[in-house]
Amino acid sequence: MVNSMGKIMHQVENMFLLVIGLFTVIGMCQEIYGTVQNRSVSLQDLLLMFIYVEVLGMVAAYYDSKKIPITLPLFIAMTALARLTILQGKEQPPVNLVYESGAILILAIASVVVSYRWKNREDEESLDRE
Repeated sequence: MVNSMGKIMHQVENMFLLVIGLFTVIGMCQEIYGTVQNRSVSLQDLLLMFIYVEVLGMVAAYYDSKKIPITLPLFIAMTALARLTILQGKEQPPVNLVYESGAILILAIASVVVSYRWKNREDEESLDRE
């Protein structure tokens, strides 16, 4: 009973990952269509496309390894914050720029720490096997 419940949950998870991947591709196509219609490519458009690519990469990484590397959501968050900063423009108070850039810096530091930690863990595991 427990094993069959785990299989059902795994199938539901795979179904939703497929939906996320499909919706991501649809969103990318809509963005490309809008950009072509406007005949103008902005940095905001490029950052949004980069977010779409990162989401697809996260889904692909899960299908390949059944794990989602924590650095991928951190990269998505950094890109989303950068896009938000650009979208807000000059109308926002300057302190918002400080907060947003500080958040990006914290996420970047977290990404480096996590990557360094994983690298050290992999090095330790390879030494243990020898």
